[in-house]
Amino acid sequence: MAFDFNMTRLLLHEWRSSGIEFGDTACLGRQGLHVSSTRLQRNLDEVGLKHISSEAILKEGNGYWEPLIRCLGGKATDSIDISDYEGASVLLDLNSPISDSYKNKYDTVIDSGTLEHVFNFPVAIKNCMELVKLNGRMIMITPSNNFMGHGFYQFSPELFFRVFSAENGFKIDNILLFEDHYIAKWYSVKDPAEVSQRVELVNGVPSYLFIVARKVAEKEIFSIVPNQSDYQQISWQQKSLSPYEIMQKSREKFSLARLVPYQVKKILSQALNIYKVLRVGIFGPRLRRDFFRRIK
Repeated sequence: MAFDFNMTRLLLHEWRSSGIEFGDTACLGRQGLHVSSTRLQRNLDEVGLKHISSEAILKEGNGYWEPLIRCLGGKATDSIDISDYEGASVLLDLNSPISDSYKNKYDTVIDSGTLEHVFNFPVAIKNCMELVKLNGRMIMITPSNNFMGHGFYQFSPELFFRVFSAENGFKIDNILLFEDHYIAKWYSVKDPAEVSQRVELVNGVPSYLFIVARKVAEKEIFSIVPNQSDYQQISWQQKSLSPYEIMQKSREKFSLARLVPYQVKKILSQALNIYKVLRVGIFGPRLRRDFFRRIK
């Protein structure tokens, strides 16, 4: 991916609201600014940077990301990639552990669409976390839904709630969900461990997560292997009914559905599926308010 309209807008709003000090910044891949000068200027104006010319930013970096970060206080900028075909300044294969010389090197590490393409994700995300200095930040925009075939992976919010945890020396400042279209709505995402449910989403549009996590302590990352929160709940540890017992209990309940012929149920089921597809495609996702809260 790249620094597109939504990425630049989110990055600028996060900079204004939380006062990110970019300092020494690394970006995974040498990302381009895939946004028109008009739309980039609109994003700059929104956060009070009307004096900065978007056209100058695009020209200075020949369409790459570095000048934008320098406008926000970045002193040094590195692009990390497995090859230098786009002019990356640091060559690393994130599938393998990084050397000590790269650890605690950057105030901010940005992933705007790289880690979903890296096969050895646990090693790659650990590398990124180790690149970050104490009190520095990891910023990510990553595929979350309806991106099959884009990369190796598309990610659930819970993965990042469990990865950027106190056990690993991190604290999450922000996790937002947004759909991939112009001026997308932003939704904050609840931690499944807090609501004691799986925070799930079914929609019909490619959707991203925007994550900001801060390194608050030096810890050995993944010394405790992350687990999905509901597998840690006490209810999962209690004795449950066997599949046969569940089936027997369902048979004991009288249901009007038994009186409906199979062919009728099949037609009704198909009609319901068509309705769900059309509803999501036309009206957008039905987001549970206890899971997702619109913030912008």
